[in-house]
Amino acid sequence: MMRPMKLAGSQLLFGEGCLEHLKSLKIKKASIVIGGKSVAKSGILDKVENYLTEAGAKIQLIEGVEPDPSFATVWRGAKEMQTFEPDLIVALGGGSTMDAAKTMWVYYEHPELNTLEALLPPNEFPKLREKALFCCIPSTAGTASEVSRSVVISDTDTGIKHGIGNMEMMPDIAICDPEVTRSMPPRITAETGMDALTHALEALVSNRANYIANVLASQAALDIIENLPKAYRNSDDIKARENMLNASMAAGLAFTNVSLGIVHSMAHTLGSCFHVPHGLCNAVLLPYIIRFNEKDKRAADIYVAFADKAGSDNLAVLVQRLNNELNIPSALKEIIPDGEKYMSILGEMAEMAKADGCTKTNPIIPGIEELKELFIKAYKGE
Repeated sequence: MMRPMKLAGSQLLFGEGCLEHLKSLKIKKASIVIGGKSVAKSGILDKVENYLTEAGAKIQLIEGVEPDPSFATVWRGAKEMQTFEPDLIVALGGGSTMDAAKTMWVYYEHPELNTLEALLPPNEFPKLREKALFCCIPSTAGTASEVSRSVVISDTDTGIKHGIGNMEMMPDIAICDPEVTRSMPPRITAETGMDALTHALEALVSNRANYIANVLASQAALDIIENLPKAYRNSDDIKARENMLNASMAAGLAFTNVSLGIVHSMAHTLGSCFHVPHGLCNAVLLPYIIRFNEKDKRAADIYVAFADKAGSDNLAVLVQRLNNELNIPSALKEIIPDGEKYMSILGEMAEMAKADGCTKTNPIIPGIEELKELFIKAYKGE
């Protein structure tokens, strides 16, 4: 088994043209993990393969990562890697692709861990980088998995999403080239962009907030509010796409340090129960949770100060207007039509959201009844 190249710390590259950095890597074999066909159709996959080939690497392509990736997909990819034996794993795609590839990396290095439960607390997380280093090339400006220690993987049998976080899974190389995001359709641009805004605004009021995270989160949120509509309207606005990718990355660095809040707890729950897109759930929920969090004076003061910087006197209204501009619905009933099922599992959803790791860093720790009430309000649009 070959050993991976050594890096003097993680490498974070951003700006148009930085994809070419792949040519400089000293590697023998690279496994590239992708989701659908968009990166192939756009020509980005060819570019990545050509740069890696120029670096002297043999290439393995692992395709078919689905939205909300399952453990079955992770295990399949890990088995393919075990046969090929890469010294570099490259995740080329959005958050689902990056999360799946990170988790494949774990099982590639540790095939003896053959269940998803093996990575869940209280089990000790395994050491990585004995076989390969890990590189993320995001095709969306939103999830920030390229600078995150976390993944979300669905249990194949139950569909329940499990958030797993450990610093071992921080990528060794992140390449944030706006050219890669040009293939995103407007809907995905909008939903992933609102995911990034949620990261920034939740980090800003996290009960673990600190100076560095605040600087990153505040500027990221301002840049997203300014640039997301531009990127949504015009996929060829490369400057807006670069600003979005940089802002998403900054928001990711912020929340990796201070965690998130109940927008994410509730969105994770809705994704498990109804398989709706994560960024879309965040976008719909965000104004409702801002209003809920305003009951906390510290959070309310932060919201007022930030809204003033963004040229508004009400942050929830500003976010709702942005959603409207992006053609994002104002209520969950518009994306989850089965209201009867929704209302019948309110208690179960509230329990899941309460147990989610993001809940403990929300400015207000809600009780079960408060979470049920929030789920109802966001569903009906109250």
